[in-house]
Amino acid sequence: MLGKLSSEFLPIIQRCRFILELNIANTLRCSIKREYVKSSTSHARINESIVEELRTIFKFKDTKLSNWIVENKAYALCARYTESNKKDRQRILRTLASQYAVQRDFVCQTANKYLACKSEDKEQMIVHERMLRNVLTPAYHWLFVIIGRLQHGVKFLVNLRTDVLELLSEMEDNDESIMIQQLNNTLQNLLLLWFSVGFLHLERVTLETASDILQKVSDYEAIHPTRNWSELKRRFGPYRRCYIFTHPSMPREPLVLLHTALCDVIPETLKGIDEAETRILGSAKKNVTFLEEDKSKITAAIFYSVASTQKGLQGFELGNYLIKEVANAITTEFPAVHLLSSLSPIPNFKNWLLGKLKQDMALILTTQESEVMKNILKTRDVVSALNKVLNNSSWIDDTQLSHFLKEPLLRACAWYLYKEKRRGYAFNNVANFHLRNGATMWRINWMANPSSIGLANSCGIMVNYRYFLDKCEANSRNYIENFVINASEDVINLARLAEMSRLCNTVLKES
Repeated sequence: MLGKLSSEFLPIIQRCRFILELNIANTLRCSIKREYVKSSTSHARINESIVEELRTIFKFKDTKLSNWIVENKAYALCARYTESNKKDRQRILRTLASQYAVQRDFVCQTANKYLACKSEDKEQMIVHERMLRNVLTPAYHWLFVIIGRLQHGVKFLVNLRTDVLELLSEMEDNDESIMIQQLNNTLQNLLLLWFSVGFLHLERVTLETASDILQKVSDYEAIHPTRNWSELKRRFGPYRRCYIFTHPSMPREPLVLLHTALCDVIPETLKGIDEAETRILGSAKKNVTFLEEDKSKITAAIFYSVASTQKGLQGFELGNYLIKEVANAITTEFPAVHLLSSLSPIPNFKNWLLGKLKQDMALILTTQESEVMKNILKTRDVVSALNKVLNNSSWIDDTQLSHFLKEPLLRACAWYLYKEKRRGYAFNNVANFHLRNGATMWRINWMANPSSIGLANSCGIMVNYRYFLDKCEANSRNYIENFVINASEDVINLARLAEMSRLCNTVLKES
């Protein structure tokens, strides 16, 4: 009787614990913020003060002053920067980039001394090499190292790089942009050292995980948002796995997260993930624990959502390493798993599609398809009509229209993923991510995600990238070094059909 009551009240107890821990976490987060934000000084005074503080701190560089004093000054600087508004922050970044960068006059003087040094005098050459290295290192590099030693300092620098990247994206002055880019490069190189994969911790997230981390994982999930408690339980429950990377200097902050579904086949749709679980369980309403998972029936691991959470770590291949770690963890836990694949969105495909239709309808539809489309849409202006139709999710309820659009849209999607390039690599950023990891562009799936988000991004189309572990390294090298996309025959054939369609339309126009 007590066991029955316990099982009935367990979800309620878990929910109460989740809410209680979340409230504690929010209180803690506010407390940490107050450590950085203490002053009610006006933004103008803050800005002047922080520029003066910069001058004071850099006077301590290359002195024998106690680290305690320098670090306290750096901590106060971080506090003032944190409470500054966007405009003031950008002025501070510009001051750093212009006044505390590499001093080229010193570089030239030191380089001349090095060149004048006799090659036989090894000791003197080493001294000049060290001096040259020092003058080639911007002064703000020293400041960043000091900040990195502070409590929450690494997180501050990650956020600082977020501000630097935002400033770079808004800049028009090329000369100033070069200085800010150098600031960005210095920050990036430091963070690359500190966020080396050897320093990262792989953590599995379950409903037993601290609620503040659960909340962050849920908040960072942009591809498939968690809408309610029931969905949250499923996302972190049996036949699902969620892993994150954390860093010792940011212990309660997920850096990158990966949601994985345990299935019996590689599903073509998001709904197929739930259907696979139902087949394994034998009953849609059967509740099991992690210990009761049927390992003999789990043969596929599906990476259906991967997300980097820190904009300041842009350009770091953390997702790449996370997928490899998770693949090893899952194949170890479930020996029968031999199918590893993503079920990935195709962001911006619809925008690209509408752009191509506007440019030239013949790039997407054959002459025959255009005529049929005029009859279905009852208009001569197919481009305008399609633009209106595809920007409204109700088109999927029109069976005739949806059925007719399947072939040209899948064909166009294959072209977009396989043929459209940026600097030799796949134009689509998700495709580029998986291909750099060594995955194979395996299957393009119609109506895989008919939600409003899926339709807005890619007309509901998704793609499977297969991970053949014994071929990933060779595929990755071939893609990165030779720009070769490894794809299945089905994908290649769809891309060829798109190419033939374009050629036929060109011939018809010229004849």
